[in-house]
Amino acid sequence: MDFKQFSTKSSGTLLATMCVDWSSELLREYMADVEVRAAHNVLEACAQTETIEKVVFTSSATAVVWREDRKTMELDLDERHWSDVNFCRKFKLWHAMSKTMAEKTAWALAMDRGMNMVSINAGLLMSPDLSISNPYLRGAAEMYEDGVFVTVDLPFLVDAHICVYEDVSSYGRYLCFNHIINTQDDALRLARILTPDAASSLPQREECGKSFIEQRISNKKLNKLMVDFEA
Repeated sequence: MDFKQFSTKSSGTLLATMCVDWSSELLREYMADVEVRAAHNVLEACAQTETIEKVVFTSSATAVVWREDRKTMELDLDERHWSDVNFCRKFKLWHAMSKTMAEKTAWALAMDRGMNMVSINAGLLMSPDLSISNPYLRGAAEMYEDGVFVTVDLPFLVDAHICVYEDVSSYGRYLCFNHIINTQDDALRLARILTPDAASSLPQREECGKSFIEQRISNKKLNKLMVDFEA
């Protein structure tokens, strides 16, 4: 992939690294390297295009939440935290590993070239084609138990991208989600979406307990930026 292919006369760039099919485990680490190279090449093209004023890099909340110390941290996870690549590799969290590596590559190049870049670290996108095969869902049970299993609706994600691009005060990383899966009802609703063919075998809502898991992840930074945002 040649970065020159991406050089265009434009004032801004919204960058979403590619989503790949992780069906073959032998390809996963290789594809992480491909995603890193893709991020590097697009950022390189942006750096060489004088008319680009700001880059919005679409990353993932999985580039934040997977750390060895996540269960013992006193503070909630937020944009200041990064997933541990070695931890991700150890537990085969390939989606989180690739998103973390690609985003770190993008930030390194942006800082080296003095580019104005912000990143959106999105939760699980609740799209119409969401299925159990979505790579974000690797480790879903652990994210649920840790209070960091977050989702985002498409309209909110789009608004967040527009907001951070247009607002001159935006900077750094932004965790982006508008719902957290932290009750059994939440988990059951998601399970029905992910496995519609098995919906009849899932427990009914009245059979679920009332357990509530404390939220341990914060999107206050984005919420503050979007207070006065009008779509």
